[in-house]
Amino acid sequence: MNKAMNTVENIHESDLSLGLSPQQKRKKAMLMKGAMRNALKQSFVMLRPDVQWKNPVMFVVEVGAFLTLGYVLQAAFGSSASQVSIHYFIALDAWLFATVLFANFATALAEARGKAQAESLRRARFDTTARRLLNGREERIPAPQLQKGDLVVCEAGDLVPADGDVMEGAASVDESAITGESAPVIRESGGDRSAVTGGTRVLSDRIVIRVTMEKGHGFLDRMIALVEGAQRQKTPNEIALTLLLSAFTLIFLIVVIPLWAMAWNAEQYMTGYLGVTDHLHSLGTDVPTLIALLVCLIPTTIGALLAAIGIAGMDRLLQHNVLAMSGRAVEASGDVDVLLLDKTGTITLGNRQATEFIAAPGVTEKELADAAQLSSLADETPEGRSIVVLAKRFGIRERQINDLPQARFINFSAQTRMSGVDWNGSHYRKGAADAIQHYVGKPHPSSVEQTVESISRSGGTPLLVATHEKVLGVIRLKDIVKGGIKQRFSQLRRMGIKTVMITGDNNLTAAAIAAEAGVDDFLAEAKPEDKLALIRREQTGGRMVAMIGDGTNDAPALAQADVGVAMNTGTQAAREAGNMVDLDSNPTKLIEIVEIGKQLLITRGALTTFSIANDVAKYFAIIPAMFAGTLPWLKAVDIMHLHSPTSAILSAIIFNALIIPALIPVALKGVNYRPLGADALLRKNLLIWGLGGVIIPFIGIKLIDVVMVALHLVN
Repeated sequence: MNKAMNTVENIHESDLSLGLSPQQKRKKAMLMKGAMRNALKQSFVMLRPDVQWKNPVMFVVEVGAFLTLGYVLQAAFGSSASQVSIHYFIALDAWLFATVLFANFATALAEARGKAQAESLRRARFDTTARRLLNGREERIPAPQLQKGDLVVCEAGDLVPADGDVMEGAASVDESAITGESAPVIRESGGDRSAVTGGTRVLSDRIVIRVTMEKGHGFLDRMIALVEGAQRQKTPNEIALTLLLSAFTLIFLIVVIPLWAMAWNAEQYMTGYLGVTDHLHSLGTDVPTLIALLVCLIPTTIGALLAAIGIAGMDRLLQHNVLAMSGRAVEASGDVDVLLLDKTGTITLGNRQATEFIAAPGVTEKELADAAQLSSLADETPEGRSIVVLAKRFGIRERQINDLPQARFINFSAQTRMSGVDWNGSHYRKGAADAIQHYVGKPHPSSVEQTVESISRSGGTPLLVATHEKVLGVIRLKDIVKGGIKQRFSQLRRMGIKTVMITGDNNLTAAAIAAEAGVDDFLAEAKPEDKLALIRREQTGGRMVAMIGDGTNDAPALAQADVGVAMNTGTQAAREAGNMVDLDSNPTKLIEIVEIGKQLLITRGALTTFSIANDVAKYFAIIPAMFAGTLPWLKAVDIMHLHSPTSAILSAIIFNALIIPALIPVALKGVNYRPLGADALLRKNLLIWGLGGVIIPFIGIKLIDVVMVALHLVN
């Protein structure tokens, strides 16, 4: 067991160390060592029958172990009629109990990893003091006493005491305790970046927060309850598989019980009627051996690892900073057929960038670039900054506002839809085509009109630059599609997942960006009711739908989707509507969520295949050894040629126990996943895990037999 524990610890610590500072690595290592010790203790606590009966397969193994213990005690006090050595019974019973302990350890370790992650969050919840505003005055109270609607003041160095929205001010916030991301983020009143999470730390300035969650229902409370795993409910797929494994166990139990009577009658017949006495040492009439046969034939491997696989799947999401509200959501993400993604911030970078200056007739590109830069100096938007940068390519020095002391800057407004500057007797303006036409007071030249139409048709946004007298040219703004996103969508397509881009853009713009990004379909000019209708239409067709969103207008669609991922920085309505929360607020995380869900399902399928194939191989090791003495014709199928019946039984039961801790790393990390079609995945599953499940037991059991014979542990 120590070797297995070390293997698991090393593997998991290597996962946790990615991207962490040396201090964080040491902290994680200490937490994992504590988790390993707690899991080992819990393995013995979980021997209680009221715990074991929830896993029917392992419950049968435990009952068999206690029955075998009774035979050990009978043999020890000389009341057993068995001719088999007491040492054989003791060894058999020890490995039966080891099988149950290894299964308990797998589940306890998966749960302990979550508990280790939650420990620092628990401390953050109970050690925080809140500065509550009451009638304009501050009072300090313990954070757990805060109520929904309370106003709290946080300044530089303070821990945010509870989940809430920034009502006043803006501040830099360190969210590394929650997300693991070391870079601070800006949280400010209004807009989509107002949500703050309890346990994060304010690094600068002063903000006033309104608590948005009831006491005991905040983010930290939900995360602690989730990751500790003790209250984790089985998912529908897990329940179905448990029932299937229980049916297999019941079938083998019905098959094995009559073997005792059959073997006993066969031995009596050969002794009483044929006078054969050489077969009296057959193991067929020993109840402990029949128990060993039952344990080796029922699907103990997957039965032992089933709970750990489910818990580890949720844990992998947490490692990617995604909080799943239930295991059902994790499984549903693995069955997703349709993926709905917002264009802005998910498929594109989120900010349009200036990519080209197209001069009007009689104007040089340098003149246009100079005018575009001047009209953008006071524009602090990403689009405005990109225009200033693009102008530098034409040899124009980047100006600052202070370089134009006599200038009058015109800020953008929704009414004028223009911005610009009046300087040195000239009036430069930049804005939408119709707004510039109204400013100039005459129609645009035909070449400019054609340029505007061409840019719009290609999915870009045209901005015109003009003086009071004439149009100087057009700036092409373009949504920049994220690098590598097209390849990601190709992977999803190979997985059988349809991708749909949702955008408020017009059809022309949406079609151009969809083609560049490589999505399968798009929904343009989308309103909340349009998103909801699309999801319902897909679900009516029998498809599983996943969506990501952050706004109040996304809440209906998030609630309707089978997998609804809300951004942690989004509105409270969105977070409550979804069944997952992305702590990093990274819209592209949806792709990782789908991959983790599929990895969970594939891991469960792979280990189930291995377990069943494993049982088939052990059949050929045990049956010939048990009954070859009373049924000599069984020697024809004795392909393993083990040393003796006793050695065969012990080798099989030892292998059956050891394979569980050997597969714990696979259950916790998951099977390596690559986007493949269903047929390819099935072939891979059967070839690797099915064939491996048949071959490995033959090799393992034979090696154990050779070692025991070499060490004179069996006769």
